[in-house]
Amino acid sequence: MSETAFGKPGVTGATNQDQEDEAVRRAQEERLIEACKAPKGWRYWSAVNNTEVGVWYTATAFAFMLFAGVLGLMIRVQLAVPDNDFLSANFYNQVYTLHGTVMMFLFAVPIFEAVAIIILPQMLGARDLPFPRLSAFGYWCFLIGGVFVTGSIFFGSAPASGWFMYPPLTTQERFTPGYGPDIWLLGLSFIEVASIAAAVELIVGTLKCRPPGMRLNLMPLYAWYVLVVAGMILFAFPPLIAGDILFELERLFGWPFFDPERGGDPMLWQHLFWIFGHPEVYIVFLPAIALLAMIVPTFAQRPILGYSWIVLAAVGTGFLSFGLWVHHMFTTGLPAISLGFFSAASEAVAIPTGVQIFVFLATLLTGRVIYRVPMLFVSGALAIFVLGGLTGVMVALAPFDWQAHDTYFVVGHLHYVLIGGMVFPVVAGVYYFWPMLAGRKLSDGLGKIAFWLMFVGFNVAFLPMHWSGLMGMPRRIWTYPADLGLDIPNLISSVGAFIFAAGFLVVVFDVVRPSRHLPRAERNVWNAGTLEWLAETEDKAWGVRSIPIVKTRYPLWEQPGFMEDVDMGRFYMPDAEEMKRETMVTGVLDATPEQCLRVPGPTFMTMWAAIFLGAVFIFATFHWWLATIAAMVLATAAILTWLWRGTAIIPEKPNKDVGRGLTLPLYLSGPKSVGWWAMFITMVGDGTAFLSLVFGYFFFFTIQEEFPPAGVEGPGLVWPLVALVFFAGGWVAARLALRINRAGSVGMARALMGGGALLALAGGAALVWAPYATGLDPVTHVYPATVWVLVIWTAAHGAVGALMLFYCLARSFAGRLTPIYDIDIANVALYWHFLAATALITVLTIALFPLAV
Repeated sequence: MSETAFGKPGVTGATNQDQEDEAVRRAQEERLIEACKAPKGWRYWSAVNNTEVGVWYTATAFAFMLFAGVLGLMIRVQLAVPDNDFLSANFYNQVYTLHGTVMMFLFAVPIFEAVAIIILPQMLGARDLPFPRLSAFGYWCFLIGGVFVTGSIFFGSAPASGWFMYPPLTTQERFTPGYGPDIWLLGLSFIEVASIAAAVELIVGTLKCRPPGMRLNLMPLYAWYVLVVAGMILFAFPPLIAGDILFELERLFGWPFFDPERGGDPMLWQHLFWIFGHPEVYIVFLPAIALLAMIVPTFAQRPILGYSWIVLAAVGTGFLSFGLWVHHMFTTGLPAISLGFFSAASEAVAIPTGVQIFVFLATLLTGRVIYRVPMLFVSGALAIFVLGGLTGVMVALAPFDWQAHDTYFVVGHLHYVLIGGMVFPVVAGVYYFWPMLAGRKLSDGLGKIAFWLMFVGFNVAFLPMHWSGLMGMPRRIWTYPADLGLDIPNLISSVGAFIFAAGFLVVVFDVVRPSRHLPRAERNVWNAGTLEWLAETEDKAWGVRSIPIVKTRYPLWEQPGFMEDVDMGRFYMPDAEEMKRETMVTGVLDATPEQCLRVPGPTFMTMWAAIFLGAVFIFATFHWWLATIAAMVLATAAILTWLWRGTAIIPEKPNKDVGRGLTLPLYLSGPKSVGWWAMFITMVGDGTAFLSLVFGYFFFFTIQEEFPPAGVEGPGLVWPLVALVFFAGGWVAARLALRINRAGSVGMARALMGGGALLALAGGAALVWAPYATGLDPVTHVYPATVWVLVIWTAAHGAVGALMLFYCLARSFAGRLTPIYDIDIANVALYWHFLAATALITVLTIALFPLAV
């Protein structure tokens, strides 16, 4: 699309003649800074700016990494010599469980989201992401959940059964007494709320907040990777949440999902966990590759080769990763045809991965490479990850995996992939982006020392693990006798771990040491070509001075005078006349301007919502049920208050002149609005969790001779069908309420909102009554337990649907929902599509399917 399509034809310079007046520009800048600045003093913690929240997120993720690193060093001290008693057996189990848990759930995934929250808006030339309060809420959830999980070790109550928590070891009190498994399950479920919240924010931000002209094929590669990985989170995390629900119901109430004596099967947990677990490896790896995709062109001083190929490879890697989960289950007795299929899929994923590596190498070979500290870490990352990928191909072969499974060979492979594929690129990103974030460069000398300590230490630590694994050293052992020949490789690994840790501490020192005496870095110090380097070294709260028109993938290289035009406010939204925080919403495909979006400012409500929601999970861990219910009520109240005050605000005028002769609406609802997209994406994740529960039902159907078992009466047909009719009526009411409200019949729309809410409650009640009336006891067998889970899930969503309609009704009476300004009911009507589908699938599964078999 041409530049003139975004404003008055022929306008190529200033917004107007006054824009060239220095006094005008200075006044604009003062208003922008005042509108966008973070609060001071104790109110600073109410900030929601992407820069503040992103920095909190990143610092907290690194703090958890350091904690997990200390645990890892404790493991290496324990295993350094045979028959060691440095740690007791029980405490060792807690240490290695938390080490893996924290590294995977509290660092590897959150650091991607944290970094993206900071730099994605800059890369997109946006003032902020569309839901800054959601980012802040996600951070507080992450912090509270992380402290709860990690703090358990100081009270001797940490989980002690591995970061994978295989049942029945973890589901039966006789094997795992205490609260450890509950802390793992409920704490991580809460943390997953933060991950999904961040994923929604990042997807909508990437699709809807690009600058005018930045079509999908002009997006920075980092944005493509963010889109792919955030989408993967939506499909990978919900199966784990579903598994956590089943797991905790068994621990708390004795429902036998994983108890073979009552029809359950521990294999269901492995399926649900690894449907999450193997894509998570690529959720960790792809964002790190995204950092390399930004660093490599800069230090090669040329655009990346094969842009389309690397985008397709990223998408292909994400897609194929969901077909690999049985890669971790080759020794569980699966049929040979399954082994062959998943082995082939595990080999196939090496193809798109290899494409990405070769694109980077080709770009470096055809450019003029500048060898600086970020490139050192990039080179180390590529070397280590390639070696890890080679051992990955080995364990993808079922016959070899049978020999290497559950040995230290797999531990070595895992660390080569994750540390080479994630930690080294992240450190490269720290050295690369630090001048943009802090205004000063990190030390080249310390960076080189850190690299060589980390690179040498890493290989000394983890290469011998392949050797000890092939010698037969099993994973997760507390100690080993002296006559097995394992003492030398273990001692070498322990020495290497401390060398690696010393290198990382050099990085930490370089970051936290006082730097005020150092000179400020030059703007765009690396001479990069992408939009994030528009940032000025003296931090300005506005993000970008004006929202630019983008014609190329590397505007700073290929659009003459681009930085000056941005700084002079010659593009869009150079001012904040109404003193509101604003960003631009554009079309998904071609980034055509659609809306001037006003984003909410600082608030403590996101913190309170996270505190009360966290209390729900924490109180449930210790079975304090009255406190749990009270916290749930308070969390709901906090979330509703947050939404009431900060979303769908009716503007003082319908449209705004954003410069260059372009006028945009201040309010949009329906598929063009960011709220509609957020609801759609959230419900996709929610639907994935629901389908995971349905998968559990049919998994048990396939492995049992009779399901339902003989003599067990199902929920019947009448009440489920009655419930379905009620839910269908609620769906019709929600849809009609939207249409009739837009037509101006407010009274009828209000009646439909109230009636739809009552129908939702009636549908939930009828559905719950069905298994209750037929006496289905979820403790006796896995069949009634599975039926009850699907029923409760659907009824709970019906209650949420009713609450949403009552909320819309209240907004209508308060004058915040009108025939013109109707975001709330438009989003709720969308939610009801998913609720109706959930109710239909539930009734088909529990009531009609048993009649058909």
